[in-house]
Amino acid sequence: MLEGIPSGLALAHPDIDADLKRRQQGYGRGGRMKIEQDRAIILTGVRWGKTIGSPVSLLIENRDWENWCEGMSPDTAKEGSIPPVTRPRPGHADLAGAMKYGHKDVRNILERSSARETAARVAAGAIARKFLAEFGITVGSYVVRIGSVAMPEGPEDETAETVRRAETSEVRCPDKETSSRMIVLIDEARQKGDTLGGIFKVVADGIPAGLGSHIQWDRRLNSRLMAAISSIQAVKGVEIGLGFRAAERFGSEVMDEISYSEGSGFFRRTNNAGGVEGGISNGMPVIIRAAMKPIPTLRTPLRSTDIVTKQAIEAAYERSDTCAVPAAAVIAEAMAALCIADALLDKFGGDSMDETKRNFSAYQEQIRQF
Repeated sequence: MLEGIPSGLALAHPDIDADLKRRQQGYGRGGRMKIEQDRAIILTGVRWGKTIGSPVSLLIENRDWENWCEGMSPDTAKEGSIPPVTRPRPGHADLAGAMKYGHKDVRNILERSSARETAARVAAGAIARKFLAEFGITVGSYVVRIGSVAMPEGPEDETAETVRRAETSEVRCPDKETSSRMIVLIDEARQKGDTLGGIFKVVADGIPAGLGSHIQWDRRLNSRLMAAISSIQAVKGVEIGLGFRAAERFGSEVMDEISYSEGSGFFRRTNNAGGVEGGISNGMPVIIRAAMKPIPTLRTPLRSTDIVTKQAIEAAYERSDTCAVPAAAVIAEAMAALCIADALLDKFGGDSMDETKRNFSAYQEQIRQF
């Protein structure tokens, strides 16, 4: 359920389903993606192809659910219909969650902590993406590293063309030669029963200066974006702009010098800040870089300990991916779109698209004349 979208936004099933399909793609995905063919059913908030201002609620069905009607049933009579999972996987929420909630069956943890829930995030993010497009804001992503294979970074990075090329790659990498080497490495990991992580970038372009705030920690655009991206399963690090690399350089090499031109106003020739300064968007593209660890579910299990018998044992195996970095990038797009749409509505408000656009246009003229 997504609340706050103004009335008058054109919205249809294909707008959402296209991103759901992108989330399911990517070389290295596992058996679950062969089962599900995600599509969203719009239940409320849209009439005759346009939002009406009330919450937009969506339904995404799991085709695999029919196999779990008894195993996950709320009915007491179904208890014990499937054996408990008592072998927690290292690196997963299994053990920490079981200890926190007092469960002796890890199934209660692993189902809810599963990245399957990101289908809902992507569906909501697709609506945010459609909303942002009305203001000339685009959000895209691409993969720069899988395991030990990384693409060479150059001046062409972080452009619309780079993002476009990524859409044609099975691993969402815009460099063809690097894509081929990534696929070889994923095949190697699959044969060994292992998994791979990597690094991806999210690029949001067209954002005006002024979204977010320096006033409070939780209103800073960078903190909102980083929290959202780091909430994605297996993401262990997030940076904006140069990020950690800025710590290695002199200040004179890091700061983006300010220029001015009649008609377009203030601008910067470099974007080391990644589009955010002092918690506020500065008019440059917002560049987010995130690191995803390898998925903890391994076909060649690591050592674990049974939570009931306390005996040493191999960790449980659940159907999983070999590499989900390309999918994580698409999920990160959705989370970024939701954060930016939220910040835009904080700034410009509006109960209808016409009202929000008027407010947006007036502000754009204001900052051009600043």
